[in-house]
Amino acid sequence: MPLPSPVSRAAGLRLHGSLVLATASLAALGLLSGRASYAADLPQLVETIPLPHVKGGFDLMAVDLAGRRLFVNAEDNNTTEVIDLAAGKLAHTIAGMHEPKWVVYRPELNKLYIANGDGAVRVLDSRSFAPLHSIQFREKANNLRFDPKTCELFVGVGKTFGAIGIVDTRTDAITAQIPLADFPKQFEVEGNFIYVNVPEANHVAVVDRQKKAVIATWPVAAANDNVPMGFDRANHRLFIGCGPGKLAVLDSTTGKSVAAIDIARDADGVHYDAKRCRIYVSCGSGSIDVVRQVDADRYELAGRVPTAKGAATSLLVPELDWLFLAVPQQEGQTAEIRAYAFGPK
Repeated sequence: MPLPSPVSRAAGLRLHGSLVLATASLAALGLLSGRASYAADLPQLVETIPLPHVKGGFDLMAVDLAGRRLFVNAEDNNTTEVIDLAAGKLAHTIAGMHEPKWVVYRPELNKLYIANGDGAVRVLDSRSFAPLHSIQFREKANNLRFDPKTCELFVGVGKTFGAIGIVDTRTDAITAQIPLADFPKQFEVEGNFIYVNVPEANHVAVVDRQKKAVIATWPVAAANDNVPMGFDRANHRLFIGCGPGKLAVLDSTTGKSVAAIDIARDADGVHYDAKRCRIYVSCGSGSIDVVRQVDADRYELAGRVPTAKGAATSLLVPELDWLFLAVPQQEGQTAEIRAYAFGPK
């Protein structure tokens, strides 16, 4: 069952929800055209969920669509927070984590996989949150990706070295570790290939899953500090956020640089919206930048939504047309999750 839309959940929305309704009404009347028509797709804040007990910042999130839950790693708090999206409030706190990084939810297994800074991928029952298993790597476990066809979980590993670990989730055993030039950040899995951001080397490593080896490295010429990554699979375009304030676009078939767009600094989340041909970039400097994809080779900044300093962790949920943003606790700011909705296509 899909989550309720921002419009249908009026009781749980804040004042900003009226902006979504107004935009939808104007579009239906044909009053938006040209550049204004895609301005309607800028994220609109519709709900804020406070987490006053959380100290410090966040890392990545995952969603349970059927159960209407959002799992959020509060890395500085050493907890994973479970948000009830239907009620718009905290439902549960999973304690005992160690700088939790990424989380993967597998409904068919009723499991949560949570990568931790101590090298453990902790496996929990997704209903009771009871610990089931711990998969131990030598150093920090960070980014996670899951392939439902092979039941393989891919783990970014390392702090003084780098590797992609492979876990068979049918047994929760490590089956391989593929060495990289340095520690990995965000990566994407597509068919037989894994595209990995390696910021210290300032390149994208291309991993062949069959050979279990790096077969190419593509420089990110636009800027350094290449951490977050998004993917337009239909057009074979990788979107790479760079800390100094650039979004690099690479052809995933050749590694060729296609474009570089100026964005705000400290990008940590890059998401491709295939429905609207937009890229949403959450930036720690305090904004969500929206980049319009004119075509596979042309891009332009469509708008910038002010957020909060340090709010860089985000998750796009296309099924809901929602984007979730984690705002860290800091002086004068309580930790919170913000939900942004989009206008019509």
